[in-house]
Amino acid sequence: MSNPASASTVTYSKTITVGVLLALLMIFSFTDLRHDTWLKLYEFFLWLETTPFGVIGKTWGAAFAIVEAFHLLAMALLGGAVIVSDARLLGWLFVDVPARDILDRTHKVFVIGLIVVLSTGVFMACGVAGKIYWLPVFWYKMLALATGIFFVFFIRRPLLRHPLDEIHPLVLRLIAVSSMLLWLTVAATGRWIGFAGS
Repeated sequence: MSNPASASTVTYSKTITVGVLLALLMIFSFTDLRHDTWLKLYEFFLWLETTPFGVIGKTWGAAFAIVEAFHLLAMALLGGAVIVSDARLLGWLFVDVPARDILDRTHKVFVIGLIVVLSTGVFMACGVAGKIYWLPVFWYKMLALATGIFFVFFIRRPLLRHPLDEIHPLVLRLIAVSSMLLWLTVAATGRWIGFAGS
């Protein structure tokens, strides 16, 4: 027999964790710590250009182009997984297939795409680290990407582990629309970096 007190403790611990993280973020944002960190980050970005990834990215254009191609393919894989899973939640696609099957399979594809996107993105960023540091859109993309990852693994995935027929349809639709908007923002800001950096 499950203990209701332990279940509520788990629920409250997650809420408290999110509250503490938000409080720390607010403290960081409204103190001199943000400015000091910003200046120290520039040194780190300049160091990234001296790493093997940075040197290869700056000097071997073909290597950069190949990695960028894999980055774009992985973005397509990730985006496809998001569209298929969220469209299924909205009842737009694959309505004859159980939603649980679609969600589980697309999540695996999403994770593979995310791993490749992050690893190739780090390589590409190392080659132009000193340049992208000064692009506000780069920081917007990092914020959108971090928000998207947090949303998938700490909100969307845990919520959708429950039986879907126990979740209110409006909540499912809100989750799907929020997910699509978040990852559209990630893709749009990533493309914007290309325009801003040229």
